[in-house]
Amino acid sequence: MRALWYSAAGQAELRHERLPAPDPDEVRVRTLWTALSRGTERLVFEGRVPDAVAGRMRAPAQGGEFPFPVKYGYCAVGELQEGGHVFALQPHQEGFVAPRATLCPLPPDLPPRRAVLAANMETALNAAWDSGAGPGDRIAVVGGGVVGLLVAHLCAGLPGAEVELIDRDPAREATARALGLAFALPGAARPEADLVVHASASAAGLDLALSLAGDEAAVIELSWYGSEPVAAPLGLAFHARRLRLVGSQVGAVAASRRPRWSHQRRLLKALDLLRDERLDALITEEVAFADLPAALPRLLGPGAPGLCTVIRYP
Repeated sequence: MRALWYSAAGQAELRHERLPAPDPDEVRVRTLWTALSRGTERLVFEGRVPDAVAGRMRAPAQGGEFPFPVKYGYCAVGELQEGGHVFALQPHQEGFVAPRATLCPLPPDLPPRRAVLAANMETALNAAWDSGAGPGDRIAVVGGGVVGLLVAHLCAGLPGAEVELIDRDPAREATARALGLAFALPGAARPEADLVVHASASAAGLDLALSLAGDEAAVIELSWYGSEPVAAPLGLAFHARRLRLVGSQVGAVAASRRPRWSHQRRLLKALDLLRDERLDALITEEVAFADLPAALPRLLGPGAPGLCTVIRYP
């Protein structure tokens, strides 16, 4: 089978590999779909994973070591030899062998193509828990990428919550509306939010997020900047207004749920939450696996249009 390897900064290639024979607790899976995680895989593609966090950045089934060559990815949906569809934290490759216990079966009514969003939904679910969002809250989400949209989508399900998605790209409004979300450009965003979630991965977005927070509100920081320094505007009224800046990361289950929720339970719930057909609006491009190496510079380039790109396997 073939697998995608990031071979040098800005370069990727398909390599032939032989799958091992499954152990008694393992199964063979044929890949149907994978998805690019733009923020993280852009840093991997460009060789910008900091040494200090390389261990934390390892994907569960990663091949090689950072920076290169490395086989990376964690959004895969496949078909078992005996039938049935599963989600797995696996790289971009045509098939894999994995312990059965690490695979999550798809709900019967969840299309396999949409299921590649499970890792993003898991991140969004964890962020919603970290935020402490509740019914009736006025919630601002800054950054209309896939994770930002999913956080806003989850928060909008809280009774009486007033959720506004803010992005500088007017094209994101159509997707927000498809999910039933209010949308605003940065200059028109509603201030005095009870809670702000920042997911734009930009210093300007963080500045905006802090400016939208009401007194003693929390700003949940979902962006990951790699090794890039980011100026956090903590002067002016930050202390006087007693704002809180809280980091959220999917590697650990949110503290409020950790005693009861395993990673597996959280992932299964993420798949269940993807059964809403409106979420197909987050998938904006489809690329054949054979064409992926040539397409990556465009798909992972700065300012690349669209949202989630899915990879289709033969």
